[in-house]
Amino acid sequence: MVRREDIVEVQGLAGGKGPAYVHHIVSKEELLGHGRLYARVVLPPRSSVGWHQHVHDTEPYYILKGEGDFTEGDGNGENRTVTRVRPGDVCVIHVGQWHCLENNSGADLEFMALIYNETGYSNL
Repeated sequence: MVRREDIVEVQGLAGGKGPAYVHHIVSKEELLGHGRLYARVVLPPRSSVGWHQHVHDTEPYYILKGEGDFTEGDGNGENRTVTRVRPGDVCVIHVGQWHCLENNSGADLEFMALIYNETGYSNL
């Protein structure tokens, strides 16, 4: 099966600022209960994915284009680490971890995102 690209504009993705353009690769249903998202995400300049936590799932980001600041840590705001990310970097978000990604550059930031479930959990 071949289908056309499914692009969704999301304002304030995960509580972030500005628009994010989510290019869905497969649907949640096509992930067969193993996860809920596989997509290429484009963050225009000054947009972000907001500070949020992953419960019962994990989400690596693979940076394709542009630069941004990836922040990870705990939910109470302590022990946060900010890392400048560039193409080829992989941001690994573990189950229970908090994170955000901000494009504070003058060009688009593009990354692949895959949200998949922890062992023994299904989101059907």
